[in-house]
Amino acid sequence: MQNLIEYKGWIVAGVFVLLFAAEHIRPVVTYSFHPVKRIIKNLSFWPFNIGLSLAFILPVTYWASQHALLARHEILGGLTGLALDILILDLFIYWWHRAVHEMPFFWRFHEVHHLDEHLDTTSAIRFHFGEIFFATFVRAAVVIVFAVPFTSVVIFEVLVLAFTLFHHSNMALPQRLENALSKIIITPSIHWVHHHAIRKDTDSNYGTIFSFWDRLFRSNSKTHRSSNMKIGVEGRKDKQFLKLLLSPFISR
Repeated sequence: MQNLIEYKGWIVAGVFVLLFAAEHIRPVVTYSFHPVKRIIKNLSFWPFNIGLSLAFILPVTYWASQHALLARHEILGGLTGLALDILILDLFIYWWHRAVHEMPFFWRFHEVHHLDEHLDTTSAIRFHFGEIFFATFVRAAVVIVFAVPFTSVVIFEVLVLAFTLFHHSNMALPQRLENALSKIIITPSIHWVHHHAIRKDTDSNYGTIFSFWDRLFRSNSKTHRSSNMKIGVEGRKDKQFLKLLLSPFISR
């Protein structure tokens, strides 16, 4: 288990470095300022969430994987089982993501992610630890009900983190390639609309890996990304790091 977790960290770090470099070589939007302070602020969430993952998320997930309600059928071994696990967990994340937008209590935590007024790979790291904490319990229930092995969860986490970095990135893709990819997976052009500072677009395009969930459940936006698209939360401004950490707990 320890080796698997170590590989996960190195893979995600490698994807981050590659995408961070690519979006500065060939960006969709060229900023008129050097966003060093913003990048540092977003990266400051990383130590909190890595610590939470090691101390809480992974142990809870491992415990859940050892307490499945039913025994896993042998036909669900190998790649067949892994593929099914990825579909189940990605469907869970779709509905969890939709819930944190539609339920005011959870939106207080998720809004921290959306208050970022620019998008790049560092935006993918900017999640409040409270949101991740609550998601851990809900995902544990999914793991128990569907008898998802711990290995499948860790592999899925690697995919989720890699795809989240990818679709938040400011990397310009050839349009034909992006159009082809978007039929199956979430691409930057799809997810950028989700960060559009117009609430009807913010409350759409909930997918993380696969794009067909939004089409299936009719939550896909018809808006197309543009280079001058305003990013953020409608009627709200971004905050300093400590204020972002405290904002879900402050009454409005």
